[in-house]
Amino acid sequence: MEQINKSPLGLSTSQAAQALGVSLGTIRRWSDMGYLRSYRTPGGQRRFSQEQIDQFIGSLQQQSAYAVPERKAS
Repeated sequence: MEQINKSPLGLSTSQAAQALGVSLGTIRRWSDMGYLRSYRTPGGQRRFSQEQIDQFIGSLQQQSAYAVPERKAS
């Protein structure tokens, strides 16, 4: 996977949202719920590691591989 940001500070909330294709609110919610681990900078901003984002994408791909197909009405 292509890395979005090689900064030692990690990815910002907007960069993480872009990498996962979701909104800023979704990233914040997932972080608050513990789905994505983040840390706070001294200024209070959330940061995400590229490794954490890659692992999260991998877990989503595994879940979709095991998803049960919807039944269609006959």
